[in-house]
Amino acid sequence: MKLNPLQKTLRSAIVLTAVSFSLGAFAQNIAIVNGKAVPKSRAEALTQQLIRSGRPVTPEVEDQIKEEVIAREIFMQEAQKVGLDGSSDFKDQMELARQTIMIRELFMQFQKKNPVTDDEIKAEYDKFVAANAGKEYHARHILVEKEDQAKAVIASLKKGAKFEDIAKKQSKDPGSGSKGGDLDWAAPSNFVKEFSDAMVALKKGQFTDQPVKTQFGYHIIRLDDVREAQIPKFEEVKPQIAQQLQQLKMNNYQQDLRTKAKVE
Repeated sequence: MKLNPLQKTLRSAIVLTAVSFSLGAFAQNIAIVNGKAVPKSRAEALTQQLIRSGRPVTPEVEDQIKEEVIAREIFMQEAQKVGLDGSSDFKDQMELARQTIMIRELFMQFQKKNPVTDDEIKAEYDKFVAANAGKEYHARHILVEKEDQAKAVIASLKKGAKFEDIAKKQSKDPGSGSKGGDLDWAAPSNFVKEFSDAMVALKKGQFTDQPVKTQFGYHIIRLDDVREAQIPKFEEVKPQIAQQLQQLKMNNYQQDLRTKAKVE
């Protein structure tokens, strides 16, 4: 049948409309799997997850994301086909996944609205400096359970026994005993008062001539060296302080929510 000019114009309009609709559908979807459209938003969601984790999204990665989204749709269709989405176990897991996503988004929103400021970080650093300024002491100790054991160790040291050897054999402090009693560099505030008082009273190279009693037992302490405290520069520890303060804010936020909640 021969079409007149008006019919040709209408036919062309219909074709153009169909093509336009088809292109629009493909613009919104990443693929059509078994007749079902797979929206681009799924690929965008996966892309955002990678960006949040710090991974670069290259063209190669974008292709991998597309293949992953298509593969998931294929597997999902098969799972639905065999009825897995109707099981109680599936529904329970879906609810847990929903809770996990919502809670994660809640915490991310809180962090965005409550960032750690430079002033907060600097104030925390100043507190750290104030608490750790002064002198650091490099000491060793031998820890035993009874006073007479400590006195016997002191007698051996006075006769020339090597401090490190006795510490390895007799000290009950698992952290330092294997290292010859070495406690490394530390501020006096790191130790209990009885220990720190005895330590700072020593001269370099000297050990206590009487056992030092603490809640842990009896100590023989030797002072190896003294120096001014080595305080790290602000910029060196700023990231760690910021992370700790952010975690503290998050912990306080979570605790506040739990306190306000009515649990019966």
